Amino acid sequence: MKRTLILPNVVTAFSLSCGLFVIFRMSMLAPGQITYQNILMAVAILLLAAFLDLLDGALARAMKVESEFGGVFDSLSDAVSFGVAPSVVILKALSVPSNTMLVFFLTMGGMIYSISGVLRLVRFTVTKNADDQAKASFTGLPIPAAAATALATTLFLTSDESRIIHAFTNEERSIIATVVFFILGYFMISRWKFPSLKTLRIRLGSFQVVLLTAFAAAVILVTAVHNFATLFFCISWGYLLVSWTLSLVRVYSGKRLQALEDFEPEPDEE
Repeated sequence: MKRTLILPNVVTAFSLSCGLFVIFRMSMLAPGQITYQNILMAVAILLLAAFLDLLDGALARAMKVESEFGGVFDSLSDAVSFGVAPSVVILKALSVPSNTMLVFFLTMGGMIYSISGVLRLVRFTVTKNADDQAKASFTGLPIPAAAATALATTLFLTSDESRIIHAFTNEERSIIATVVFFILGYFMISRWKFPSLKTLRIRLGSFQVVLLTAFAAAVILVTAVHNFATLFFCISWGYLLVSWTLSLVRVYSGKRLQALEDFEPEPDEE
């Protein structure tokens, strides 16, 4: 292996270590001992893993050392950090009593989510060489976005901020988590299109970009300090809602809208 290949793979290994640490740490905690702070810690570590996941690909492209090994390693890392770890965190956090139908459906939801995530990564790995990597959209919900949505939902429902809306019981949280698992699992293996933030282009003057960036950063930082669970929940679900809206408008408009062509769901393969 060339020396220049080491750095991107080290970053990928660090991302994988984050996912493994979350799995091992949550597995060591007994049922009923999981607190909001434990979930928040797991979310923070997996957000770091997501940042590293973006960084390793950017480094590989910048250094022009993209390789088949690095692509497979990155997919395996994502499968652990964003496919398995979120299911473990949520199942441990909810601590549903065993030998009940609810724990059966919740476990099935977690399995469907994880399997769908792995299938999504396999499809991406085997087709990425044939597709243009600069496209404005992904086919199927990206697994980091799915992990963020699943974790954000559970984090919000277990936080004090959710009590403003409703005092959710553990059974209600478990039912919602099960439904979310199935929804995310379906959209990961679906042909629906989801925007790629890597190709986001904003046509504004440099001063306007700086001003808007500073304002957005200030709002996000202030909100994150006091209401992180709510902010994380709104951002993750907001991405899904915007993606669904773009696809539905493209499908049901009945017009060839060039601006939305990238968001037309592909037909299912026979």
